[in-house]
Amino acid sequence: MEKLYFISQNTALILVLLTSLLFAAIGIFYSRKYRGYSNYLTAGRKIGTLSLTTSLVASALGAWILFGPASAATWGGIGSVIGYSLGTAFPMIALIYLGKKLRKDFPTGITFTQFIFHKIGKNLFKFIILLSVFYMFIFLCAEITAVAMLINYISGAPLWITAAFVIVTTLIYTLYGGLRASILTDNFQFLIIIILLFVCVNNVLSSDFTSYKSITNNSGVLFSSKYIPNYTAGITFFIAVAATNLFHQGNWQRVFAAKNYDVLNKSLKLSFLIIIPIVFFMGVTGIIAISIDSKVNPDLAFFSILLKDKSEILCVVIIILAVSLTVSTIDTLVNAISSLIVVDGKKINKNLKSSNILVIFISFIAFLVASKGFSILYLFLLADLLCCAAVFPVFYGFYKKNLKEKHLIISLIIGLFIGLLLFPSPDFSKSILVGTMLAFDLFPQIVSSYLLFWSFLLATLGPVIVIMAYDSFKRR
Repeated sequence: MEKLYFISQNTALILVLLTSLLFAAIGIFYSRKYRGYSNYLTAGRKIGTLSLTTSLVASALGAWILFGPASAATWGGIGSVIGYSLGTAFPMIALIYLGKKLRKDFPTGITFTQFIFHKIGKNLFKFIILLSVFYMFIFLCAEITAVAMLINYISGAPLWITAAFVIVTTLIYTLYGGLRASILTDNFQFLIIIILLFVCVNNVLSSDFTSYKSITNNSGVLFSSKYIPNYTAGITFFIAVAATNLFHQGNWQRVFAAKNYDVLNKSLKLSFLIIIPIVFFMGVTGIIAISIDSKVNPDLAFFSILLKDKSEILCVVIIILAVSLTVSTIDTLVNAISSLIVVDGKKINKNLKSSNILVIFISFIAFLVASKGFSILYLFLLADLLCCAAVFPVFYGFYKKNLKEKHLIISLIIGLFIGLLLFPSPDFSKSILVGTMLAFDLFPQIVSSYLLFWSFLLATLGPVIVIMAYDSFKRR
């Protein structure tokens, strides 16, 4: 029996193509008068508060917000919703202080890895630049896969066509106009995203199945203070999302692109306040969805509510919203990877000739992954773990002058080693330490049942303990 879809395949693909081409046309047309190295990498360091705020928000909110927060909430409860929203927004607060430090000490900077190279050392620099590119590549794959699978779910359109439309049109204007084009299109994408999200919010809240009483009656455990995942999932998502976003070169480009520090300070605070309620609402839809249908597919929790009546108008809204979210994130990732290669690539490989060729190759690999619908969740979690282990040594090293590079690297390795011992296997049933080296019975349930939580927590805290212990020993 042929599956019935919400909207025709041709209509969906036309919407994807037209939306993508609109952003490409805007990016190319606008950036024609802003050419050159400075505009490509830092937008001439002349971006104002409104433009920078909308760009930071649009870049932070990818297609993942349509899937991730709601999916996490179906099992992680309200704690995961709070952790997800705070984790996504927290880097904006951290960048107020870190950004001030880098802009003051390194006023001509373009990448945060330059600062690591000059202030800490070349070995940590090499690790962090590879980590940053790896994380952003995985993020790129995830975004393209997400939008392709969403369009397939709504219309049955082949994954590869959606992936090709989105990645090709985004590459065209991003590689041509650089950060200038990315920020300008972010401004339009922000407006579209906010308007369409408002439509979605209004539709969900005005429905007759979202009463607080029915939600608490059917999903009360997800709000319970005795439900352990409320704590473990919340902390896990906060640590993982916050740590990885601090290694996102797209955020650092915007730190350097701000007209002055006052503009940066205001933009980051406004972005923080805008991001939290958006991600929080998207997470709550997961709790609403599972209170209506306990067997709902977690990844489709948000859509199970919004498309309950199979409205074609809402399908159009979702497609345009998803493409806007995806393109706003992809152009940031592409430009961020390109800037790292342009500025720092030759410090890794002296034979590197063209950043565009390498970026196109990376994008092609991401296209192949998306067109096959491969799940990259496990790689995403691994990238998160690496960032968790690196976050304290790197950013503590920004401020501590008398710490040697080798001590920072040792603390990072120790944190990563501890985290990997508890990092769950692909089926999430065991880890290297729990269930492989040692039997499950030797560990309390709070450890064996929440391996990802302990993995991220210890990977983050391990380097802190090592560095603090070294500092204390040195003072004595």
